[in-house]
Amino acid sequence: MPGNNIGLRSARGRILAAVMLSTALVAIESTIIATAVPSIVKDIGGFTEFPWLFSTYLLAQAVSVPIYGKLNDLFGRKPVILGGIGLFLIGSILCGFAWAMGPLIAFRVVQGLGAGAILPTTITIVGDLYSVRERAKVQGYVASVWGVASVVGPTLGGVFSEYATWRWIFFVNIPLCLLAAVMIVRNFHERVERGHPKIDYAGSGLLTLGLVLVILGALEGGQAWAWTSATSFAVIGGGLLALTAFALVERRAASPVLPLWVFRRRLLVTSGLISVGIGAILYGLTSYVPTYVQDVLGTGPLVAGFALATLTIGWPIAGSQAGRVYLRLGFRACALIGTALVLAGCALLLLLGKSSPVWQVALFCLVIGLGMGLTASPTLIAAQSSVGWAERGVVTGSNIFLRSLGSAVGVAVFGAIANATVGPATVTPAALTTAVHRIFVGLVIVAVLIIALAVLIPRSADHAIDASPALESETPAQTGASS
Repeated sequence: MPGNNIGLRSARGRILAAVMLSTALVAIESTIIATAVPSIVKDIGGFTEFPWLFSTYLLAQAVSVPIYGKLNDLFGRKPVILGGIGLFLIGSILCGFAWAMGPLIAFRVVQGLGAGAILPTTITIVGDLYSVRERAKVQGYVASVWGVASVVGPTLGGVFSEYATWRWIFFVNIPLCLLAAVMIVRNFHERVERGHPKIDYAGSGLLTLGLVLVILGALEGGQAWAWTSATSFAVIGGGLLALTAFALVERRAASPVLPLWVFRRRLLVTSGLISVGIGAILYGLTSYVPTYVQDVLGTGPLVAGFALATLTIGWPIAGSQAGRVYLRLGFRACALIGTALVLAGCALLLLLGKSSPVWQVALFCLVIGLGMGLTASPTLIAAQSSVGWAERGVVTGSNIFLRSLGSAVGVAVFGAIANATVGPATVTPAALTTAVHRIFVGLVIVAVLIIALAVLIPRSADHAIDASPALESETPAQTGASS
């Protein structure tokens, strides 16, 4: 690997730039469509179906991540990320030409499958190229992508919807995808000792089926059908049966798509469960803070978006500095500081009422975002650093998948709380305030749980900080910039 310097002008700078651009595809897509929904519905209809634009994308992304993680380890990172960019490009083009809400929802699935390959692979590439100490600085570059996307995404969505057409929120991905693919092809090189990899088709199929049914049941329970309905029991029960069969198959598979040892190592289990909690808190806030700010405090969508934007701005700011914290204090201490901030911010939300100023909402969300930045990246890096090259894709994919799973479950649970509180009657500010407060109590409970999990992170996780890059990676592949 040429050079040990870090930055966009270093020997590995071109690969880092390609990783950042690839990450930007997913980061911008997660925020750009929200502001364009009214324009989409006005043009092609489908108001009652538009929530599926988000559900199907999240579902496709979540269920495919573990499989792509395994493919990273079998075939290398380059073919997986290029395939993901290709799927994302095709999905974006199809979405841009969608003529009705049904096709648009279906094309979002293609986009989600592409995003499911891109995000874990970019994080895995960073884990391959840089040692733990180097990642402390590099994560600042990657975190900046999410910070910029949190501002650029909603702005572009609003501009395209108001001054051009909503279709450009998808067409804008075309040059970005092509540029990212070219940069990956030209600058990222790896030699992978593939041998004769065995594909776990049975495990992949059962895992996909089980996750689709369980996450679909969590997303649509209480919305498309009642929690106690036969449909709900059939969907969730079928998913659990498929996952049980998956666990039995994986015990005998020669090359399991999601090895069961991932769930037996203390560091991987604690970091994974922390990701579940982070996903639940993230989507609990993004789903209900804007509604509270608009319908209870009486502001407009722009102000409500600003109140929540502090969360997505605080996260990358803290994430860019998290490396300095864990290099000095260790992964466990960094996670404890981060989870404590998350708990403090969630507890402060309980102080909000019918006449609270918007700046308080923004400030409390900022505190939570800062805590997320000191928790999410360090725990993932600790998990990555505990394994070698041949296992890093699986570990990264499972961690990101668990965050998506937490998001889906969080949406379902908090939605059930809100529906049970508000009821079928007309939503009033008083009822909505009560519902949101109960959701905030739920967020506090989740925050307490992730602090407890941070305490359980083994101190041995810090050994990777002082490991040499060669010992840490144990890589059979050589990655580097082109000469």
